[in-house]
Amino acid sequence: MSEELERFYQEKKERLQAQGANENIQRQASEFMRESIISGYSYNFSWLGRPIIQYPQDLIALQEIIWETKPRLIVETGVAHGGTAVFFASMLELLGEGGQVLSIDIEIRAHNRPLIERHPLAKRIKLLECGSLDPKAIEEAKKMAEKYGPTMVVLDSNHSHQHVLSELRLYSKLVTPGCYMVVYDGVVEKYPELFSNEARPWGPGDNPLTATRAFLAESSDFEIDWEILNKLLITTAPEGYLRRL
Repeated sequence: MSEELERFYQEKKERLQAQGANENIQRQASEFMRESIISGYSYNFSWLGRPIIQYPQDLIALQEIIWETKPRLIVETGVAHGGTAVFFASMLELLGEGGQVLSIDIEIRAHNRPLIERHPLAKRIKLLECGSLDPKAIEEAKKMAEKYGPTMVVLDSNHSHQHVLSELRLYSKLVTPGCYMVVYDGVVEKYPELFSNEARPWGPGDNPLTATRAFLAESSDFEIDWEILNKLLITTAPEGYLRRL
C-alpha cells in the first residue's frame, strides 16, 4: 500500500475514534433516530424497485461488509417486501461468484412473492416460508452454507429477546470466520416507548439488543465492530454488527 493510502486510512481511523467519543454528535444522532422513528423514515426507500425498510446508513455498512468479506451465501431472516433480499442479491451479482441469498420468513405475503420472484435478480434469491427457528429453515441454511462456502447472516424477524437469542445461537454456527452476523432493531432498547404495543410485545429488556448482549456473554467467537458503529451514528442495529473471529 502506498504511503498516501496508509495516511488516508490512518486519518480515517482517527476520525472515527474521535466521532465515537464525541458526545455532541452522538446526542444529535440519537435525537434524529427518535424523530425519524416517529416519522416512519425507514419506510420511504427502495432498492432496484422493491421497498427496503432500512436506514440508508445501514445499507452503506452492509455494502462495505459484503465487498470486503465476499460471502457467497447471505442468510436473512425477515423478508417483508423483499428489498433487502434484492439488495443482497445485487451485491452478490457484483461480486460475480455465483452467490445466493436465502430469505426466510414465517409469512411471505402474496402481494410480495410474485414481485420478488419476477425480479431480474431472482436467480440469486431463494425464498423459504417458515419460522426462522423451524428445523426446516436451519437445515436448509446449513445445507446451502455447505454448498456455497463463506456465509453471512442478517437477523431481522421476530424481535423478542428469546427469539433473537435462539436465532443467534443457531445461525452463528453458519457464519464463516471473518464474516459478519448483523442483528437489526436493537434500537428498541434505546427507544422502547416508540415500539411496544400489543401486536409487538418486545420492549425494554426484551429485544434484539438485550439478546445480542446475552449471546456475546456466552460466546467468544464474535466481537462487536465498533468502528462501523462509530462511522454510522445513525443505525437500527446498535451493537449489532458482529464479526466472527
